[in-house]
Order: sequence, then structure tokens, then C-alpha cells
Amino acid sequence: MTRLLGAVLAGGRATRFGRDKALAPWGRATLLDHALASLRPHVAALVVVGRADAPVATAPDLPAPDLGPLGGIAGALAYAVRGGFHAVLTTACDTPTLPPALVAALLASDGAHAAEAPTVGLWPVRLAPVLAAHLRAGGNRSIRRWAHDVGVPAIMPGVIVPNANTPEDLAQL
Repeated sequence: MTRLLGAVLAGGRATRFGRDKALAPWGRATLLDHALASLRPHVAALVVVGRADAPVATAPDLPAPDLGPLGGIAGALAYAVRGGFHAVLTTACDTPTLPPALVAALLASDGAHAAEAPTVGLWPVRLAPVLAAHLRAGGNRSIRRWAHDVGVPAIMPGVIVPNANTPEDLAQL
């Protein structure tokens, strides 16, 4: 059986949002709470990557802060390796819900990411050293490009993943 870690990527600066997106309220909870809830049914444990305060375990972006979501995925993979997990299911703190069909397709894969939202993906831990080396070498920080280069396909093009990059996006959710 595959042991999965759920990771919420939360290390961004939220420049377009204007304040801490993770703590922005949406309904009766924060965006971070919703993101954690979207992963919880599918994983053995949860971690928030890129911030020090969270209602679950935390881990830093790697190899350093401010490397974008790819640094968050690297931090999640390193945490997963240390914890004995086989793969990491990721989402972003500004993604409060996940389409069930997308989650099912990711979980049925050997590694994939959402075509329309590459922060949502399933990343096998075998990629941890590859990604760490890529980032340490100053490689391109595009999730899509790196995933393509290591053979992790984009799946379900056209499936929209709710996202709140701006306060206006949040109001429209």
C-alpha cells in the first residue's frame, strides 16, 4: 500500500493578494483550513510547507525560501522522505477545493499534476534528490517545465481548479 503525505504549499509572498492568503477567510474557515481539508481524506498525514505557523506540522521550502511553488514541492518531498512516505499529494493554500475526478486521476497515477494548476499534483519521493539538485543548480523554477523534463505528465486539461490569487478571485469563489 502506498503511504501518502498531503502537503499544502504556503510559502508565497501573496503580492497579488495583498495579505496572507493562507489566513484569508472563506466561509467559516481560512483558505489554509479548506486546503488541508481537501487533502485529508486521501493521505496518512498532512504538512504545510513554507510557513512556520499552521494547525498541522510544517516544513520549510527547500533548498531556500522564495523559490516559488517548486521550492515548496522540494520541501514536501524532503519531509516525505524523512517520514517514510511513498509520494506527496500537493495543493496550494489558495486552492480551497479539489475536483474529485482530478484527485481520483492523480491517485491512480504514478505521478502527475493538474494541467490547469500544476501546484496540484502527486509527486513520488524518488523525485526528491532530482528536484533538490535541479534547484541547487539554479534550474528553471516552472513546475510545468520541470515536471515535463522528469516525465511527470500534466493530466485532465480543461478541468478548472478553484484558486484565489486576488481578493476579487476569493469573492468570486
